[in-house]
This record gives sequence, structure tokens and C-alpha cells, in this order.
Amino acid sequence: MKYFFTLLIGVLPLAFNSCTQTDPNKEIDEGIVEENTYTSQELGWTINIPDKWEVVSRDELQEKMSMGEEAIEETYEEDIDASTVKNLISFKKDQFNIFTSTSQPFDEEYPNQWNEVNTEIRGMLYHTYVSKGIKVDSSSSETVIDGQKFYVSSFALYSPKGELILNQDMYSCLRNDIDFAATLNYNNPVDKEIMEKALKGSKFQ
Repeated sequence: MKYFFTLLIGVLPLAFNSCTQTDPNKEIDEGIVEENTYTSQELGWTINIPDKWEVVSRDELQEKMSMGEEAIEETYEEDIDASTVKNLISFKKDQFNIFTSTSQPFDEEYPNQWNEVNTEIRGMLYHTYVSKGIKVDSSSSETVIDGQKFYVSSFALYSPKGELILNQDMYSCLRNDIDFAATLNYNNPVDKEIMEKALKGSKFQ
């Protein structure tokens, strides 16, 4: 399954383990972290990491991505190709409030292909949650961040008893022939606002 893995990081919440923070530049596949600022040269994107939030390690991300990969492959009986995906900056406050971002080359073969694939992927994510017995509400919207248009898919995940487990807001766009995705996972409005402020305050060149 091509052009899919950039959103996979958002699937199925995982309790991250705490770890001793090392050089954050060792935890990303592209870009550079200087003090509390991350810059992706390929995307021309710069974002500030919130104070007291920790950069997520490569091992933690891989564990979460593998979990999501298995869930989707079981649902659709189709292999996922993650060979071209890059982990950009990801940071967390705790096991529930996590910001992740990824990129993957996307060379459109015909007009509007990216929009079609993007819509299809979000439908697949919804059905994957449902197949795992997770009640989910979803909605979609659009927003513009520093001149860059994003499509936003929001999911609210509930336990079988109807208790809210987690919210996810998935932002995606096609930029410089790259499929760029950023996901906000949160369980309270305060941490949502912190991540939202960081993303919407980011810059594109």
C-alpha cells in the first residue's frame, strides 16, 4: 500500500515509556533541531517545540508505527510500504498528549490524485478503529497555516462504555511533491491548545 504510512503514526494510542533525553537530532530522519526549534529543509517548515515537552525517540515512534501497521494490515489484508517515509519532529508531554509529524514523497500521476488518496486513507483509518471495537466520531475541515493549506481530519475515540479515550487531529498537505502529515493526540483542551499553537505558529518558506 503506497502513499499511506504518513498517517499511520496516528493509529491506535500507545503508552510511551519515559526515557532520558539524548540529542534530538538522532531521533529524526530529516531536518535539524537547534535549541527548541525544528527545521525541515525539504519542506521549508519551521516549528518551535513547546517548553518542557520532550522529543520522542526513534524507538518509541517505531513501536507505535509497527502497532498501527499491524492493525491496518489485519483490517484490509494488504501490506503497507513504509520504505520512503521519514520521521520528522515528534514531541510529547506524556503518554496521551503527543505531536507527531512525517513526510513521504508523492508525485501526482494525474490532477487531484493526492486529494483522492488523502480522502481514501482517512476512511480507512476510521474503519480500522471500528474494526478494533473502538467507537469513533469523525469530522473534517480545512485551515491555512502561514499560507499553506491543510486538510484536517478529527477523530474522537471512545471506550466500549462510552468514555472518551483520546482525540486526534490529523493535518495533511501536499508540499514540494511531499505528503506532509502532522497529528495532534490529546486528552485535554490545555495540551491541545499548546500543540495547536505550536503548529499554527509554524512557518513555511
